[in-house]
Amino acid sequence: MTNKTPFIALEDVTKKYPLGDGNFYQSLYGVNIKINEGEFVAIIGPSGSGKSTTMHILGALDVPTTGVYKLGGKDVSKYSSDELADIRNKEIGFVFQSFNLLPRTTVFKNVERPMLYGKVPAADRKVRAETALKLVGLEDKIHNLSNQLSGGQIQRVAIARAIIMNPRLILADEPTGNLDTKTSYEIMHLFEILHHEQGRTVIVITHEPDIAQIADRIIKIVDGKIVSDEKLRD
Repeated sequence: MTNKTPFIALEDVTKKYPLGDGNFYQSLYGVNIKINEGEFVAIIGPSGSGKSTTMHILGALDVPTTGVYKLGGKDVSKYSSDELADIRNKEIGFVFQSFNLLPRTTVFKNVERPMLYGKVPAADRKVRAETALKLVGLEDKIHNLSNQLSGGQIQRVAIARAIIMNPRLILADEPTGNLDTKTSYEIMHLFEILHHEQGRTVIVITHEPDIAQIADRIIKIVDGKIVSDEKLRD
């Protein structure tokens, strides 16, 4: 039986940030993570643990100081800046704590943005937007301005935007951090749907243990090192 190549692999990854005068701050120390396609993983740790640095590397928003990040079996450092931008647009869907929506713009225009960068034809953009917004339960808000929505609704729009290019990977950085408990669980249920019903790889970065329990696997980072990697369910 041959070993399956992991969809995501961090191999002995370190990350250092220069502070000036030859000093540096080290965020990650020899991190090794392997995630297969279709997994639902929570990366958990306290503030300053290195989990957001890990997310930025996984999302091709940052690069390791040493070590290798492979996505789909390919070393991400080998890609050009244009190729990386294309991967971030088409292969990875991002969901952030701060939502990152344009506030005085319609829900449709916000969801449409990745499709404009991806040169999706106008007729397809409308159909795709309607489908994504229906999945997150906001098809009736398509013409509302995003600043007319609640926090939970805004995060649902952000999820619709994240899946609009049909990415293989959904990366969510503290997606429930600005939401109340009930809304947080509703948002996590959407990630469950994306994982269980659509087979997407979902990685949620969080500092909340109860939120992490919704995932199928929990990786814990403390002081830039993996201290546990627990599979909760198959």
